[in-house]
Amino acid sequence: MAKEETKSPQVEVPPEENATTPEVTEMKNRLEKAEQQNIELLRTLAEFQNTRKREARDLEIERKFSHSKLANDLLPALDNLERALGAARQAGDKSPLVMGVMATQMQILDILRRHGITPIEAQGQSFDANFHQAVTTRQTADIPANHVLEVLQKGFMIHDRVLRPASVVVAQMPTVPVEKNGGE
Repeated sequence: MAKEETKSPQVEVPPEENATTPEVTEMKNRLEKAEQQNIELLRTLAEFQNTRKREARDLEIERKFSHSKLANDLLPALDNLERALGAARQAGDKSPLVMGVMATQMQILDILRRHGITPIEAQGQSFDANFHQAVTTRQTADIPANHVLEVLQKGFMIHDRVLRPASVVVAQMPTVPVEKNGGE
């Protein structure tokens, strides 16, 4: 058997000078323009998506903290309940009226807690200007310096933000040695 040789068809390649015909140049220009439009479209799409994400994030933050004003308006009433209970405790009053005030205070605190509003625990804690507002200092040897000696007004957080800092008295080291309570 003899091998048959197959000839591949000859394709005429235009000479180099004919490669830049006006049609080819037009097609290149159209391709460049289409690529540029595609880049601009992708950039616009990315900006739009970023804007939507930012708006969704802003809306979520607005929803999360939307009841801040109401909480700030309620806190003075809660402070008054706290003062009334403190006065009743000092007087040794355990009447049904005091129990009712205490139940009301607990109910308000529970409602606030359900909405992400919680008291700042400050008593005996190290002073932190992010959570505490120092009203004054007092010399004492009872607790370490720069710790909260007394809470004058409770502070509150709303989720991860301070709604109202705790107003506190901060302990200071005595300049003259002070005897501890019960010392000789």
